[in-house]
Amino acid sequence: MMRVDATLAVEFREAMANLCAPVTVVGVLDDERAHGTTVSAVMSLSMTPPLIAVALADTSDTLALIRRTGAFSINVLSAAQASIAMSLATKGVDKFADIGWHRCAGTPRVADCAAWLPCTVADDLPGGDHRIIVGAVADASIDPGASPLTYHRRTFGTHVAH
Repeated sequence: MMRVDATLAVEFREAMANLCAPVTVVGVLDDERAHGTTVSAVMSLSMTPPLIAVALADTSDTLALIRRTGAFSINVLSAAQASIAMSLATKGVDKFADIGWHRCAGTPRVADCAAWLPCTVADDLPGGDHRIIVGAVADASIDPGASPLTYHRRTFGTHVAH
């Protein structure tokens, strides 16, 4: 039987803070205007075919736009882009106004990101208070010299090989 109480919610949140997570911007175009949000709940799902999964809150404006347009991008931020992550983590009308980006394959591509993956929606699944969007990856572009931005214990950082 699953324990559901306020203590478990706090313990779960603390346990998840111990996971080192990628920092991405999930972007979507609507009438040539970029929209998006910062997301750490992103994972590769399949290599053949290439699929990616991203979890977005049921209340997410970005989720509503992805459902309407059927396309989105995953922008893996570089270690130098923590300010972009913070800017896009908040609610706002024009969050991309001060961020370098361009349209590429019908989706927003954040300038100087470590990797970019344009996707079309392959599935939309329930996940508690979130939706799990499965994206069919249409292309992949990386900057081999960029270190990825990560999030661990509520702090931005990057991966260092040992």
